[in-house]
Amino acid sequence: MTTALHPEALPTGNDAGISDQPYVYRRRPLEEPDWRRFPGWHDVTAEQWESAQWQRAHCVKNIRQLRALMGDLLDESFYADLERDQAERATMSMLVTPQMLNTMDVTSTEAFLADPVRRYMIPILGDRRSDWPSHPYAARDSLHEAEMWAVEGLTHRYPTKVLAELLPTCPQYCGHCTRMDLVGTSTPAVDKHKFTIKAPDRHGAMLDYLRRTPGVRDVVVSGGDVANLPWPRLESFVDALLDIENIRDIRLATKALMGLPQHWLQDEVRAGMERLAAKAQERGVQIAIHTHVNAAQSVTPLVARAAKAMLDTGIRDVRNQGVLLRGVNTTPEQLLDLSFALLDEAAILPYYLYMCDMIPYSEHWRIAVWEAQELQHAIMGYLPGFATPRIVCDVPYVGKRWVHQLADYDRERGISYWTKNYRTALEATDPEALNRRYEYYDPIHTLPEPGRTWWEERATAA
Repeated sequence: MTTALHPEALPTGNDAGISDQPYVYRRRPLEEPDWRRFPGWHDVTAEQWESAQWQRAHCVKNIRQLRALMGDLLDESFYADLERDQAERATMSMLVTPQMLNTMDVTSTEAFLADPVRRYMIPILGDRRSDWPSHPYAARDSLHEAEMWAVEGLTHRYPTKVLAELLPTCPQYCGHCTRMDLVGTSTPAVDKHKFTIKAPDRHGAMLDYLRRTPGVRDVVVSGGDVANLPWPRLESFVDALLDIENIRDIRLATKALMGLPQHWLQDEVRAGMERLAAKAQERGVQIAIHTHVNAAQSVTPLVARAAKAMLDTGIRDVRNQGVLLRGVNTTPEQLLDLSFALLDEAAILPYYLYMCDMIPYSEHWRIAVWEAQELQHAIMGYLPGFATPRIVCDVPYVGKRWVHQLADYDRERGISYWTKNYRTALEATDPEALNRRYEYYDPIHTLPEPGRTWWEERATAA
């Protein structure tokens, strides 16, 4: 990992010329934190830790299990706040892998509260805003993906690309999950929707659609997380994609490359990926893995090993798609630390940084478009151009747009306006689709007082 240096640590002599830079690069070797510092894991062996089966079996799924793991490391007040959040606000049920928990700072309750990974994996009520916990235009399926299903679970939003949601589960559940409408088990705040067609039939329908839709060349295979699909079923689906002439890019989406790297280091998975990579190379198709890392501390030697193992199979790339989350990674230093840790130590390409989507109870995480623009500006010039992550806003009914691509912006009311250059299936017969302006909304607490007043008046009137 890398870090910005304190003034007393600034270089001298030949390095003195860089001492006044806003960010100073220094390479740091990765470290796997000692899991035995957790009372519940004090006797866990390295062999157990590196077992995917052990990791899955020892995920923390509830407060009782978290207490047993932590012993007396945390104050009782933390558990009370966590319990309230799960009862009132949580859109995702608790599910945290040992690997992810081990990267959190548990030296004190205060350190744990401030920890970036904790803030998005184990949110508490005290994290969330009490004035505007949700934006008035927040939605369960904020990107309207289900409305664009060509068949159940296959979102056809872009002209040449589709998203195949093979399953609705993950090895770990992020509090900010954009697919909180469907993924995971229900919570008191969200009764999850369910797929209605059995998985084999859904997967078959997806493949049939792609065979008869030659305009699609790019498939993101996701969910949920593909690491939760039994390997033979995932390999069979990807193998079938490789038999479709028009498919030229396949991307496997898995946060588990970071959250459960042990899965991707299994012999069965590595051998299967080698078979798929060989077939892809034969056909001139690119296979890549897309993972989801939000904080530099999550990049450990095991993560680096898993990424290298996948690259060694012959796939094209391992790329990172992070999410901008206030309190996690919304300073230039945090983003550059993350990007250099990925690039230099794990051979993972920093690719996209998404603005957090407008799901319910996410206002404490979300940032304004102008803040995202400032962050993009701040990280330019430090990384190679090919590895400088693009900060994007996923605009409802539009899709990914670089944060400087907006058509207009009312900063006072926090409303940005966006256009697009293609139609989704929803607008196949809409002559105005390419002329319309689509709206996106900044968090209300980031607005100047007149803007906050305007929204408060609208809320009162409603």
